[in-house]
Amino acid sequence: MRDCYCTVNLDREEVFRTKIVEKSLCPFYGEDFYCEIPRSFRHLSFYVFDRDVFRRDSIIGKVAIQKEDLPKYHNRDTWFQLQHVDADSEVQGKVHLELRLSEVITDTGAVCHKLATRILECQGLPIVNGQCDPYATVTLAGPCRSEAKKTKVKKKTNNPQFDEVFYFEVTRPCSYSRKSHFDFEEEDVDKLEIRVDLWNASNLKFGDEFLGELRVPLNVLRQSSCYEAWYFLQPRDNGSKSLKPGDLGSLRLNVVYTEDHVFSSNYYRPLRDLLLRSADVEPVSASAAHVLGEVCREKQEAAVPLVRFFLHYGRVVPFISAIASAEVQRTQDPNTIFRGNSLTSKCIDETMKLAGMHYLHVTLKPAIEEICQGHRPCEIDPVKLKDGENLENNMENLRQYVDRIFSVITKSGVSCPTVMCDIFFSLREAAAKRFQDDLDVRYTAVSSFIFLRFFAPAILSPNLFQLTPHHTDPQTSRTLTLISKTIQTLGSLSKSKSASFKESYMAAFYEFFNEQKYADAVKNFLDLISSSGRRDPKSVEQPILLKEGFMIKRAQGRKRFGMKNFKKRWFRLTNHEFTYQRSKGDQPLCSIPIENILAVERLEEESFKMKNMFQVIQPERALYIQANNCVEAKAWIDILTKVSQSNQKRLAVYHPSAYLNGHWLCCRASSDTAPGCSPCTGGLPANIQLDIDGDRETERIYSLFHSYMSKLEKMQEACGSRSVYDGPEQEEYSTFIIDDPQETYKTLKQVIAGVGALEQEHAQYRRDKFKKTKYGSQEHPIGDKSFQSYIRQQSETSTHSI
Repeated sequence: MRDCYCTVNLDREEVFRTKIVEKSLCPFYGEDFYCEIPRSFRHLSFYVFDRDVFRRDSIIGKVAIQKEDLPKYHNRDTWFQLQHVDADSEVQGKVHLELRLSEVITDTGAVCHKLATRILECQGLPIVNGQCDPYATVTLAGPCRSEAKKTKVKKKTNNPQFDEVFYFEVTRPCSYSRKSHFDFEEEDVDKLEIRVDLWNASNLKFGDEFLGELRVPLNVLRQSSCYEAWYFLQPRDNGSKSLKPGDLGSLRLNVVYTEDHVFSSNYYRPLRDLLLRSADVEPVSASAAHVLGEVCREKQEAAVPLVRFFLHYGRVVPFISAIASAEVQRTQDPNTIFRGNSLTSKCIDETMKLAGMHYLHVTLKPAIEEICQGHRPCEIDPVKLKDGENLENNMENLRQYVDRIFSVITKSGVSCPTVMCDIFFSLREAAAKRFQDDLDVRYTAVSSFIFLRFFAPAILSPNLFQLTPHHTDPQTSRTLTLISKTIQTLGSLSKSKSASFKESYMAAFYEFFNEQKYADAVKNFLDLISSSGRRDPKSVEQPILLKEGFMIKRAQGRKRFGMKNFKKRWFRLTNHEFTYQRSKGDQPLCSIPIENILAVERLEEESFKMKNMFQVIQPERALYIQANNCVEAKAWIDILTKVSQSNQKRLAVYHPSAYLNGHWLCCRASSDTAPGCSPCTGGLPANIQLDIDGDRETERIYSLFHSYMSKLEKMQEACGSRSVYDGPEQEEYSTFIIDDPQETYKTLKQVIAGVGALEQEHAQYRRDKFKKTKYGSQEHPIGDKSFQSYIRQQSETSTHSI
């Protein structure tokens, strides 16, 4: 048996890690990781490790998916065979190489050809065991010769600048009376190649580590005597290893990868204006946003970009109010209100997830942590009781937990985000107006979201809402399931509570909560979060925890002769202050009020020869911090920038490097108070909860419309046939909601025109890029398979268009 965990890597940099599943050869993880990818990469890799308590954890195998293959597996469960991992297969980085062939006349007057091989630089080499001390060997190899030379070792950098030239004699001297200027022996040169191997100089007894190689045949110099290009490093040929692929087992993954090419704002104006009018279109089913929900296969697919788009432009409340009110009008029975997976319910779910995440954390996190750490037995199913467990004690434990969570939820009304309260107000009004005889419908319309779709799922699966770092253990998971069921029923205000449980033991347990005070508390809470005049008073604002975790920071050198070394600290960011302490729960060693953060910027790697560093600039000094990986670094920089965005004294310029040995490394200024030499980045919205790019969401919506173009056309046909012929509906058209065929037809026409115009812009951009891009450039080194397939596609499309 093995204790296994997996890591998710961009090339060889680990960005996420799963929990450890102990004593299993078929571990199930079920963990979701989501990130914006902050840099270019070649492989998305997954490594499976076997934990070893005494030695370094051993690698079982890996799955590496090339960037250009990701769309093939997009959103599909796929089993991948694990591959062996060794130094010869673990390759990343690129090399800039220049070859020059020249004639040299020897002392005797004879002519020979010399090859000058210049290694300029490398970029993105891997960090091995925390460092990289690279050097290169350059070999001229042929059937009968092999001549090798070596560069100097560059210490502590994975972007070494070598700029060294090596000379090789290519042909034997021949008489100078030859007619051609470069007439060397063809077969000689055709069989020769330059091989460059990159190595990491290691002090260990195992010798230097191989980082990758490239091979360039000399016939590239046939057209011209000088050749220069970037190359991706390649793995060494492993002809000797013939391992059966099934040896290591396999890994099941579901990778969702999207890549959007976003234009500047003015390109999106027609589609954007059409979408922003959606809330005011009568009927709302004829609006562009509603049409998107109708043509997408999954409502969720449409809801995510729509909600983000409307939140960005401050129109989410009118839009959701309009579609909710239309849905309520179509509902016949008050008991089924908002129970389906409609566009309305998916949009409200998404809004709560985006706007309410901090509210959820403030409300539930302390109670969930207490349950996870307490491990008190709460099993109340007599069949599942373990030996030595007492049913009465377990019921009492569970009752205390339910009481605690019920109490924190019903007292949290004043912290509920304004945007959620405004949506709940419109739901309540629409439901009360439609079902005037049912006095409870004003509550059930709201509780079906806040309890059933917000609090209950978060209690059931806290790791999906970042309330716990990983899945909970089976016992805790069972406890949370029982609590979630009870809270859901308490919040639903159904008439016959006990009857709503299938299990008799749950009905018996629920008797504890059959008192009027629980129903009153729920109603008071729902009244508070759905009243129109309620605004978030600043006086009750609790500090909201935005992010926390271990990072490494450089001592700030407050004492004149103090050590400026690097230490691991636990960092916490709230909307009031940024602090660090020795470990979680300790007293802060340093606290920086948010208003003292003047800028947050990346720190150039050269400063301390360390990757993923950033600086938090304060009035008197900068705090230098190293995050664990590129994804973490981006997440910290983004949220620190957002939370300090509206500070009065924000800087316009900063120093991208550190102040060391009496001067700034970037601009060489000697005064430590010298103004910065580079303009600050930033420019994010000041709202800490949401950092949304409106153009990017419009591009996403355009992509969806574009991929469902055939359905849009079918819907247009349906409008035409409905407005002309009002007989029995044709089966293929009845899947769409069309209340007003003429208005919907008009919208569809505008959507199709807007999508067509954007498609032309994308096609033009691709053609221009194709013309300008050079294979072998720094952006597209030789060996870049994605660019090769891109060239293939372009040449195919250009042939079609001809």
